[in-house]
Amino acid sequence: MILCGFAAIVGVLTTRQVRGQFNDEMRSAVEQLEQQVRPVIDPSNKLDCNTNIRLSDYASAEHAQIRVFNDTGLQLCSQSHLVNGVAVPVTDPAFTLPTHDPSEQFGYRVETRPITWSGGEGSVLYARPLSDIDHTLAKVRVFLVFGVLGGTILALLAGLALAQRAMRPVAELSDAAREIERTRDPSLRLPHPEANDEVAELARTLESMLQALGAARSDTEAMLDRQREFVADASHELRTPLTSVLANLELLTEELQGDQAETANAALRSTRRMRRLVGDLLLLARADAKRIQPHRPTDMADALLEAVAELSPVADDHELTVSVEPAVVQGSKDELHRLVLNLLENAVRHTPEGTQIRATVSASEGDAVLIVEDDGPGIPPELERRVFERFVRGGRDGGRGSGLGLAIVSAVVASHGGTIVLEHPVPGPPRSGTRFVIRIPLDAPELENDQASRGTGAGASSPGAGASPSGTDGESSPVAAPARHLTRRARNGRSTSA
Repeated sequence: MILCGFAAIVGVLTTRQVRGQFNDEMRSAVEQLEQQVRPVIDPSNKLDCNTNIRLSDYASAEHAQIRVFNDTGLQLCSQSHLVNGVAVPVTDPAFTLPTHDPSEQFGYRVETRPITWSGGEGSVLYARPLSDIDHTLAKVRVFLVFGVLGGTILALLAGLALAQRAMRPVAELSDAAREIERTRDPSLRLPHPEANDEVAELARTLESMLQALGAARSDTEAMLDRQREFVADASHELRTPLTSVLANLELLTEELQGDQAETANAALRSTRRMRRLVGDLLLLARADAKRIQPHRPTDMADALLEAVAELSPVADDHELTVSVEPAVVQGSKDELHRLVLNLLENAVRHTPEGTQIRATVSASEGDAVLIVEDDGPGIPPELERRVFERFVRGGRDGGRGSGLGLAIVSAVVASHGGTIVLEHPVPGPPRSGTRFVIRIPLDAPELENDQASRGTGAGASSPGAGASPSGTDGESSPVAAPARHLTRRARNGRSTSA
């Protein structure tokens, strides 16, 4: 805008200057003609206007036109031009004697002055084309336009270079901030500009803030670590008295009768729930404190069958179908048992009676794959992203759950280096059913056997589907058992095997 305004002012002033100079030249030329043009009558009785000055020479320098009129307005003579070597007076344009000065005729600026000569008087007319001044002004305008454009480009480039140089420290701070955001490490050092200006002060302030945040983060992490240690220790210490209380209550329920027996049974149920909750808290606290239980070869098929056997009496008219084949992993038997049991309980608790629940264990692509699915109403969409968070409850269990079941499943899977995926057996809309797919890496010997069996295309099957590969000490044998398939159904508390 400044350049445009400057160019407009220069253009106006230049136009006035050029027009004023043009007018001054016109007046000077016509006044000179007024003094020098003195027509005379030659011996042939013709009027000669070129005695003192040649009109053609005078007019040719400025592309001018000169006419001499008598007092009645009759043109007497003009500058001449050569036609076939003969000087012929110029009659085009056909100027007339104007009534006022200055005036414009045929695109010319016209000035007149009175003259006298022996034998008469009249006027001399001097005209110059306005196109000359228009061309000059057009050149000035083109120069100004290109000057504005060039100045604008130069100013833009200079501004960009200056802004880039001025904003370089800010860009470096932004890059450092993004790196801190990516790594979540407040201990990273911020770049300090060389100049001691506002940006440098901002860098120092941000670095002080990050140091304070880092110290606060360290204090918070230390406090959380102490809290996790306390929860883990407290949960562990609570298991012994709870086990004692539970044993005493079980004895009381056998000895007491009537209302006292009902009271003892209610206390026994509450104690069992408390023991389950303490166990859940202990498992989560161990996971938070990175206390990993000793891992031994464990067959996921045994973990599933034991969980089904434990859950069958309370399956509430659900139809439970199980299909297993050996899949030995390195893991904690108790934690894997809790993982499977929580998934099955979740399916039983959050689905109506008569719902089909299917659980399978197989070995595939180097992983033990556990799938638990049902054809119930499914998980509400608003809870799908939070389903593995702690204390998240769907509401279909009547408030009986603690909201820790799937959080424990996720923690156990993570501690065993596996993955868990929530799927929908029946895609929607409307979607129905829930499927949890868990993959845990196979134990090395089992992985070799699985690769060998897939390489040879052989698969062994043995009767004795109900046999367990566990040893006498209750731990799974590290030697992979032959492939077997078992289907167990639980309905109305009854179990059948096929």
